[in-house]
Amino acid sequence: MGTELEMDSGEKRLNELGYKQELRREMTLFKTLAISFSTMTLFTGITPLYGSSLLYAGPASLVWGWVVVTFFTWFVGIAMAEICSSFPTTGSLYFWAAHLSGPKWGPFASWCCAWLETIGLIAGIGTQAYAGSQTLQSIILLCTGTNKGGGYFAPKWLFLCMYIGLTIIWAILNTFALQVIAFIDIISMWWQVIGGIVIVIMLPLVAPTTQSASYVFTHFETSPDSTGVSSKPYVVILSFLVSQYSLYGYDAAAHLTEETKGADKNGPIAILSSIGLISFFGFAYILALTFSIQDFSYLYDTSNETAGAFVPAQILYDAFHGRYQNSTGAIILLFIIWGSFFFGGLSITTSAARVVYALSRDKGVPFSSIWRQIHPKHKVPSNAVWLCAAICIILGLPILKVNVVFTAITSICTIGWVGGYAVPIFARMVMAEKNFKAGPFYLGKASRPICLIAFLWICYTCCVFLLPTLYPISWDTFNYAPVALGVGLGLILLWWLLDARKWFKGPVRNIDNGNGKV
Repeated sequence: MGTELEMDSGEKRLNELGYKQELRREMTLFKTLAISFSTMTLFTGITPLYGSSLLYAGPASLVWGWVVVTFFTWFVGIAMAEICSSFPTTGSLYFWAAHLSGPKWGPFASWCCAWLETIGLIAGIGTQAYAGSQTLQSIILLCTGTNKGGGYFAPKWLFLCMYIGLTIIWAILNTFALQVIAFIDIISMWWQVIGGIVIVIMLPLVAPTTQSASYVFTHFETSPDSTGVSSKPYVVILSFLVSQYSLYGYDAAAHLTEETKGADKNGPIAILSSIGLISFFGFAYILALTFSIQDFSYLYDTSNETAGAFVPAQILYDAFHGRYQNSTGAIILLFIIWGSFFFGGLSITTSAARVVYALSRDKGVPFSSIWRQIHPKHKVPSNAVWLCAAICIILGLPILKVNVVFTAITSICTIGWVGGYAVPIFARMVMAEKNFKAGPFYLGKASRPICLIAFLWICYTCCVFLLPTLYPISWDTFNYAPVALGVGLGLILLWWLLDARKWFKGPVRNIDNGNGKV
């Protein structure tokens, strides 16, 4: 595509990096933005963690936490946009890490980055499946007559079945229906935007009474009886988790750069616009929920209509039941939220399978010959899809025994995903400036300080997600993320030291091998 006379600027840069243009450059900025936005998913981050974050330190800490986290997220986004502008390849994080670290450290950097990203994405499927099951549990409860009216509250074994069911449905769709998925991505974008606007506007209007602005923006209260945490700085740190979990996923724009027109300019614009959109929409969603609270202490009461299991569902129920004496409106809005979990899980399954397939093509996964096989008819890496689904199901098995499974899966997902961002950003910070080939979006002298702030923020985020979230610590309140991650990353590093460093070279740069797609 494109003659010598009319070569797209992104394509020209791609050729300089040693890759032939193979994917059609048809993605406009709007489409790239749509996919980025649906990966960041408005409801999926805030909804499941809203209740616990609100309980730690009350509304003010949650609301201002979003503002603080957004501020630091911009640094990470700007640092990544500069790198994206310089390397418009689909290899994104994995490829960037290899190139920015130079020949000596490149293979190790791309090894760490690829594995962190793989772990983050596979756990990401689990977060969507868990939160989707949680929403479904509340929908069933409200449809069958609320907790007070003898409704059916799904027990743990059924919850696990829903979790496994969702994971398998996503894997089946990813095996047989790539065209369908492309279509679903567009539905997902509009579902998020229209659903988001409907909930943000309707909820405060329907709620019989709304909280005062001074309550939402200045009220601070801890709940040591239910969380076991009384230290004020600690509860504030924990109440920020909801924002830190919601504000990532903007690297989706980078994954599509090779298919985007003018990618060296549009890639960075898409990354930054998706942060802008999500920070605005997310803030509006948090405010809508918080202003609509009817009775703070009742939200967590296990004898309330939603069994105290899912705070946003109770807020919706109180608003609609308070005004119309029935819960139909709340069920419809919960269904909108459930839909966004469904779409989110589907698109994360697609990404996870792509990353596993690419890593196994470079022989970076045990038994890689199995995972890199492509389905002859559907042309998708179906074995990789099912591998991701299987690991995700294993991650969810503790649901039967442990109460903080979601915290653990969320922590693994966030640390893997955001930790993957840290590798290229750190490499960009320490490399010699003369070796960096700047794209149209270039920070110049500001680059190092911005990368430093971004890197420190990522390190802080990863540390916070390893903390215990409930005290006193016992088997059913134990955040097992440090153990799971410690064992997983330990084995991966051990494999590198003993064997992989001898042959793993990072992304393959030959033009015959397609476009070095990762």
